[in-house]
Amino acid sequence: MAIELKTDCKTSLLVATSMGVRLTPANGQPFHCSDTFKIQVTSAESNVASVSAFLGLPVKVLTAFVKDSPVARLIKDDLARRHMAVEGPEVEQADPWGFRHQFNLADSGLGSRGPRVQNDRAGEVGRTLNVKDFDLERIFGEEGVQIVHLSGLIAALSPDTGQFCLDIARAARKHGTRISFDLNYRASFWTGREQALHEIFTEIAGISDILIGNEEDFQLCLGIEGPEAGGEDLAAKIEGFKGMIDRVKASYPAASVFATTLREVVNANAHRWGAIVAEGDKWHVVEPREIGVLDRIGGGDGFVGGLLYAILKEWDPAKWIQFGWASGALVTTLLTDYAQPADEEQIWSIWAGNARVKR
Repeated sequence: MAIELKTDCKTSLLVATSMGVRLTPANGQPFHCSDTFKIQVTSAESNVASVSAFLGLPVKVLTAFVKDSPVARLIKDDLARRHMAVEGPEVEQADPWGFRHQFNLADSGLGSRGPRVQNDRAGEVGRTLNVKDFDLERIFGEEGVQIVHLSGLIAALSPDTGQFCLDIARAARKHGTRISFDLNYRASFWTGREQALHEIFTEIAGISDILIGNEEDFQLCLGIEGPEAGGEDLAAKIEGFKGMIDRVKASYPAASVFATTLREVVNANAHRWGAIVAEGDKWHVVEPREIGVLDRIGGGDGFVGGLLYAILKEWDPAKWIQFGWASGALVTTLLTDYAQPADEEQIWSIWAGNARVKR
């Protein structure tokens, strides 16, 4: 069951996000005993959009910047290099204790030592995101957007951003834009705000076309009964997830596509990677296959990015999960936490298991 998309749109994929930078130690070392770090621009939502942007579809990012910040300049230049259009207000820093862009402190792990990540988000400018700073009628009505991708990370970032995501979803729905929503539950974001966030997430999910998340996301964000315990048996886990998605479908009938990834960690540099996608009444499953991992961070975003690209290209639904799986696998081979595919063939080669040199 293909998703019907608007035509004659200026933007294929729109994402709302709070941009920041990621600091990663060199040579796979732990953060706490390193003195040399790589800095890169990051956000989960722009990571999703990178697949479409690098493969030539028009992408737009809605965000906020700290005025005159060198980090903001770094972010703008990086998004331009990634072929993304950007809109967003310039927010005054105010004073040295004012606004800034978030820092993601992450090492990649190595072998038996798993990666560790700490988010430093104090004073984050993205918490101020508000629709008053964006002309949604122009963006969705006059210019047109095919798919808008929203994330629970942004919806739960602050009371302002929750309303921001809700207003974007309503505007998208009004103008016939398809809505993708990755629930992305984070317990620390929800503390003391459970009822308000449940209401926001429930409304966004209720008008979404594509819902993405793991068992915990659907249970804790939407209050859906989880799957029966399947132990370590893969088939039982898959059947349990299918049963839960059937319950989600009954509660959220507007959605026609549901997706999650499956990951089994062998060690920091070898994972078994799989995925499940439901489209209409059809199920597509990629049972976990072993992949090499240079840096695992961003693999899930790569999967979502590949899935949305395949939908935007109006491919047969059977190909959606294949391209998403391979896009996620590509990210784990890169030092960036987002995909930078050279072309579609590079991703399809990963799906085919063809790692031979191409001359």
